[in-house]
Amino acid sequence: MSQTAHQGLHSERGALRGEHPGRSRNPVIKVADLAWLEFEKPDLDRAEIFARDFGFGVAARTEQELWLRGTFAGSPCTVIRRGRTSRFVGPAFRAAERADLDRLARATGTAVRDADVPGGGRAVGLLDPSGFPVRVVHCGEELPALPEQQPLPFNSGTRHRRTNAPQRPPREPSRIQRLGHVVLETRVFARALDWYLDTLGMIVSDFLFLDGRRDRGPTMAFVRCDRGSVPADHHTLAMHLGPGNGYVHSAYQVTDLDSIAAGGEYLKERGYKRSWGIGRHIQGSQLFDYWRDPDHFMLEHFTDGDLFSSDVEPGWAPMSTSGLAQWGPPATRDFLGASPSPRRVREVVQALRGDNELDPARLLGLLKAANS
Repeated sequence: MSQTAHQGLHSERGALRGEHPGRSRNPVIKVADLAWLEFEKPDLDRAEIFARDFGFGVAARTEQELWLRGTFAGSPCTVIRRGRTSRFVGPAFRAAERADLDRLARATGTAVRDADVPGGGRAVGLLDPSGFPVRVVHCGEELPALPEQQPLPFNSGTRHRRTNAPQRPPREPSRIQRLGHVVLETRVFARALDWYLDTLGMIVSDFLFLDGRRDRGPTMAFVRCDRGSVPADHHTLAMHLGPGNGYVHSAYQVTDLDSIAAGGEYLKERGYKRSWGIGRHIQGSQLFDYWRDPDHFMLEHFTDGDLFSSDVEPGWAPMSTSGLAQWGPPATRDFLGASPSPRRVREVVQALRGDNELDPARLLGLLKAANS
């Protein structure tokens, strides 16, 4: 039997007969990547201080907007607009070609409009089944590349790349290279997943299901862009079923493990709260470190993530806390969102009363997975 990218990696062999194929037969378009994420916050000065400490560069700043970027050429990573409260607005995905916007607009009955991004561009605005505004954009001008944080050379076994030269990584912010992925929680997981596959042409890398309830379908999916033979990040979007509709975290690539660790020390010295890390994930394989910003949003530094071409089929694995990492400290209650709060209680009550995909059996299954 031929080996796949998932065998031996905490996954099943693949889909069983009749299970979700993990891709659409005829998607409207195929997006190329995430472009940026959109937030609102009342204090842009505080947001900029954390952003610089976390490792972002500033692409543009006005009284009403803060555009953040990485060192790679391309579009900004994040825009934070001044708002009355702190909230995640939605993601923007990058169209592979300008003509994809026209195709998407015709198929969805929307219009192509100007995109308010540094350098200009065009965009189509949509609404996903969870209620998130989703934009698909084609930028007019790319931001130029910035100087990189250079990876440290390693001595390994008999391979000596470094002699008479000790390692001294500087204590400075991890320099963000690019936006990697966003994770969302939704009460309508199956509907939202199919929308992203059918509308934006994304494909599933890994499904997770509640242990003993695989027959009810997956409850989490790690979704990547379909770029054919060109490898793409294991996941650009991840979604899981839950009592809320909202942002979970976003992830930003840095140079190497020393960049993660030294940057983490820099953040800790400035009083920021680590949520979970440092460790190595299973689905996606990336080295990770999670932090909270002053508005309690979770952000991840990552490096060394998996890249899959389009011919890799989805893996299937049971959902569990122990399945989140190959090594590292135990996942924290903060990372899991398991700390009780009035808001979380309201979300559970509303979800169980509403017309969605969460019922008491699935809620109990999710609680069990969080403690397994």
